Amino acid sequence: MENKSNHGLYGGIVGSVPPASLSPYFNIDPGYLNQSTPEFILPAGQQVKRGRFELAFSQIGTSVMAGGLYGVVNGLKISLTDSELKKLPGRPFKVPWRTQFLNVVGKQAASSANTLGVIALLYSGFGVLLQLGRGEDDEINTVIAATSTGLLYKGTNGWKKSIRGGVVGLTLSGIYCLWLHRDKFHLGGGSHPAY
Repeated sequence: MENKSNHGLYGGIVGSVPPASLSPYFNIDPGYLNQSTPEFILPAGQQVKRGRFELAFSQIGTSVMAGGLYGVVNGLKISLTDSELKKLPGRPFKVPWRTQFLNVVGKQAASSANTLGVIALLYSGFGVLLQLGRGEDDEINTVIAATSTGLLYKGTNGWKKSIRGGVVGLTLSGIYCLWLHRDKFHLGGGSHPAY
């Protein structure tokens, strides 16, 4: 009698593969899945890394939403601690009090969202222009874009505040670049090599 073994997807006799090497979701050997290539298809000519122009939209939108959230929290704090608001007739969350409360929260949210959105727009614009001009997307673009944003954003308030804004942009971008490449500079509490 001939022994017909059932060779399946597991590379051997079905049931001979140890259960630890099988995927619990698909019940197949994960070795058959080619995981060295990307799991998405790129259009012809597109790079794997997104450029600054593609990232600009998400950065600006995130900044506007974060500014709005900060404004809401700040507006709530102001509304709940404002002595003038407490003097309004009626109890809290009734018509005159509620109207004033919503006005304060809405104005604070809009103001903060506008401020962070403009800063993100300036930073993204400088970053895209630097990337197009230099032909590279590196940390130098990040530092120059952030410094230029600080200089231009505070430029209408005089040269002293403009310099302060530039220093803030330079400092924040420098901290970001150091954090991004902390393994190169041995930052973050890792063991340092002997020199």
